[in-house]
Amino acid sequence: MKSSGPGVGLRTREWRPADHGRRAVSEANPARVYNYLVGGKDNYLADYEQAQRFLGVAPEVRDTALSNRRFVHRTVRHLASGGISQFLDIGAGLPANPNVHEIAQAVNPRARVVYADNDPIVASHGQARLTVSGTTMVRADIRSPDDLLGHEELRRLLDPGQPVAILLTLVLDYIEDREDPIGIVRRLMDWAAPGSCLVLSHGTGDFTLDTDREWEVISFEDPVSLVARDRDQIMEYFSGLELLDPGLVQLPSWRPGIGAESDPSRVWAYGGVGRKP
Repeated sequence: MKSSGPGVGLRTREWRPADHGRRAVSEANPARVYNYLVGGKDNYLADYEQAQRFLGVAPEVRDTALSNRRFVHRTVRHLASGGISQFLDIGAGLPANPNVHEIAQAVNPRARVVYADNDPIVASHGQARLTVSGTTMVRADIRSPDDLLGHEELRRLLDPGQPVAILLTLVLDYIEDREDPIGIVRRLMDWAAPGSCLVLSHGTGDFTLDTDREWEVISFEDPVSLVARDRDQIMEYFSGLELLDPGLVQLPSWRPGIGAESDPSRVWAYGGVGRKP
């Protein structure tokens, strides 16, 4: 794992259409493992077992995943209440109630939500389940933002002339520096109208100095980089944007309200919301 501080070295593998069936169920999938960690139902025994290996080494993984979901809920509710009616959730993952459209449409029934993910399992689940008016799922990779923004389903549902909330929650962690994550964010925000908001969370090694854990026991089959960045690096994503209070903070500290997590030290991620002037 490439990191600005101690962190988790994860391994995953490319999913192919031929994997559907017995192999799809018998081998852990990163999206389904995360789904299990946040209390979702779209996971199998292999995913449960992999999640338990994660938790045996780093129980903070579940705290961080759950805190990220709560952060998404709070930010979407806040922005929908403030008048934003369009949401683009990139790296959406498998459904885990309540979903972004359920939160946004509870505030504004006419809110529109586009979910995007490059995992074919996630995309197929979303396309099968998202039958609610004003929602859609597209299969697209954040590494190709122009392809995503030019997708016919996104263009059908979202008006680039009106403010949109772009959600990048625990997504840029998977983008290496050589893939220009800052450039990707800038391209997305250049497309977005003034008044649009970037909702971002990102894993960090700032809160753990424990480098002796046996990270290899929680590996998937094939390698992929997961990049933990420090606070200064994550702040660069908000360049040119106006950070909403309380700024870039540990996830539980972003407008916690009622029911905030009691131990933010177990949450290894920052979060913030920036508005385009």
